[in-house]
Amino acid sequence: MHSTMGEYSKALSSFEKSLEIYQNALLPNHPDLATSYNNVGSMHSTMGEYSKALSFYEKALQIRKKSLPLNHLDLASSYCNIGQVYDNMGEYTKALSSFEKSLEIREKSLPPNHPDLATLYNNIGMVYHNMGEYPKALSSHQKGLEIKQKSLPPNHPSLATSYNNIGGV
Repeated sequence: MHSTMGEYSKALSSFEKSLEIYQNALLPNHPDLATSYNNVGSMHSTMGEYSKALSFYEKALQIRKKSLPLNHLDLASSYCNIGQVYDNMGEYTKALSSFEKSLEIREKSLPPNHPDLATLYNNIGMVYHNMGEYPKALSSHQKGLEIKQKSLPPNHPSLATSYNNIGGV
């Protein structure tokens, strides 16, 4: 609740206490431990502490790689979180690599018109835009728009976001 209320320091403290309990109670590769690392990383990211966020997200990813099937959506989420942090840090090549790994997993695990795929194409498009690779950015945004057009009602606000992204490129 603290996170929802914008009380990030209090939320971080609670997530850190949860992590400490899990570290003492669970096996080192338990998926709940990965979720706890992810929660701490998320708070650090929200607070702009990207290096710390990356460290916790990487720990979550390592546990998930050992404890989950290769096409599990939690792995895709970990790669996406890492990609967001790298993007925020201006490390676009690493962001792109992480987003592409997330996309690869989601393409294998989700229906072809799932909105999560559109979101990832948007993320990839934004990274390409930041890198100045505008044709690739445009292509990614258009793929995202195509998915949204098939999966959302025609007046959905997410479509407007896609058109804005395409216009921005």
